[in-house]
Amino acid sequence: MAESSRTDSADPPAPTQLVQANSATRALNILGDRWTLMILYLTFQRVHRFDEFQSRIGLARSLLIDRLRRLHKAGILKKVLYQERPAREGYHLTDMGLDLYSVALTIIRWEKRWFYDPAHPGHRLKHSCGKDFTPEFRCGHCGELVSPRDVYVKEGPGAGFEPSPPPRAQRRSIVPAEGLNRDNPMLDRAFQVLGDRWTSHVIAGAFLGRRRFNDFQNALGVAPNILSDRLGRLVELGVLKRVLYQERPERWEYRLTDEGRDLYPLIAELNRWGDRWLATDQGPPLITYHRTCGHELVPLVTCDQCGEPATAFSVTQG
Repeated sequence: MAESSRTDSADPPAPTQLVQANSATRALNILGDRWTLMILYLTFQRVHRFDEFQSRIGLARSLLIDRLRRLHKAGILKKVLYQERPAREGYHLTDMGLDLYSVALTIIRWEKRWFYDPAHPGHRLKHSCGKDFTPEFRCGHCGELVSPRDVYVKEGPGAGFEPSPPPRAQRRSIVPAEGLNRDNPMLDRAFQVLGDRWTSHVIAGAFLGRRRFNDFQNALGVAPNILSDRLGRLVELGVLKRVLYQERPERWEYRLTDEGRDLYPLIAELNRWGDRWLATDQGPPLITYHRTCGHELVPLVTCDQCGEPATAFSVTQG
């Protein structure tokens, strides 16, 4: 599977530029990459060995080494010896990595709701209650379903600004949709939407009420040409829509479509995971409240058949 030669080298933001602190953004700085998402998907399918990852993904050896090294450095994967002579190690999820399972379920939920394929193994989930199910996103306090209109956000003790991450040196991993995961279909549509750091950041920013080009640019610290490309791609994918707000000169806002708003459980879970594992000593930058019950939102992913939590230990895949 060949990568594009297109790069993000033009006018990258300076590493010292300050951007608004956000736990979902911190999480996406680690996870917002197509190959990283594929590796994590496979680890939840109990794939552990380097040659298994390579044969299932079709990724160049150097790129696979790089992504595995990043996930290990971040604390998401750990190395486990499975052969002594010669020494060979597999990659297993740590507790931090296992806590990403609910994030994976929200990705599957979104793709199953909008692009369901009964032949797709990732779309056939069975809960410990014995029934096939679609994950639901609920408030852990009151048990009600949660949508983006049901919540509001306030600044937390860790609110403020932090240095933007440095630009990545490697080429952007863009693969044409028809060439993605050939002979190994895995959540293709979701990877088109989420498998790029800046695309994912734009989606997260849209849920914080950002609509205009300058709002996204100031919050993310992204070069204008890169931001323009990602906004255009999300419009093409149906996640955002352009709305004219000024005629002379023409100026446009970017608003979430119904399909885009349905990604909220994913952003909420990324925020929860980032608050737990990536927060500074000051605490979370933002705190989300559930309007229905008035409590701080405690995200909970459940089975839509029995209402019980869906976890890595209670779900199997068909």
